[in-house]
Amino acid sequence: MSTPFASRANTTVAEPEDTPSIRKVLIWDAPVRVFHWLMVLSFAGAYLTAESERWRLMHVTLGYTMAGLVVFRLLWGLVGTRHARFSSFVRGPAAIARYLRGLISGRPEHHAGHNPAGALAIVALLGMTLVVTAAGWATYNEIGGHWFEELHEGAANVMLGIVGAHVAAVVLASWVHRSNLVGTMVTGRRLGSPKDGVRSAWRSVALLMLLAVTGFWWLQWHAAPSTGATDITATAPKAHDRDDD
Repeated sequence: MSTPFASRANTTVAEPEDTPSIRKVLIWDAPVRVFHWLMVLSFAGAYLTAESERWRLMHVTLGYTMAGLVVFRLLWGLVGTRHARFSSFVRGPAAIARYLRGLISGRPEHHAGHNPAGALAIVALLGMTLVVTAAGWATYNEIGGHWFEELHEGAANVMLGIVGAHVAAVVLASWVHRSNLVGTMVTGRRLGSPKDGVRSAWRSVALLMLLAVTGFWWLQWHAAPSTGATDITATAPKAHDRDDD
């Protein structure tokens, strides 16, 4: 009498062997997340201190930090975990257009890592960071006159525009995909199939990044005059004479 019932119950709850289970999986390793938030902090700080002679050393230090972070990201994009590698997310114009059409129509393609549009913003930000920091270095060392100064300021404003578009796209994609993409960049995890996850978070590499950055900041600050942050420009070389008279 109980055999048919047991058989029916087993048939109801059993899942096909080829149906993947959906759960929180690790997508972004620790170095990618640390890079992301250090870039956010450094760009915000550098932009806000750009016009201040009082905080010039901080501005320059954060600019150099961004350059170093980009160098690391380029290397990690070649040897890092699967979703960190450029080969896994950088796509051509056709893929970007297809993704944007799906996003507008409310049927976006699912990508475990960066989507093609997000990848475009990331590549643009990496490239603009190198332009901004190179022009800033030249300006700080009084190379090239006002030409590099104008390039530095213009590239920084373009970069700010890309950052704004990127943030807006993340908010839109989070709403369309019903996924908190900002939270994912904090925890590294999002809903997905186990096959989409990466095996290791590489926390040791992230820790070395933090030690390198904080060590560089300490060295920069330690090299400043002992009178305090308000007087650091007394001995720091000025990028240019702002008096146009």
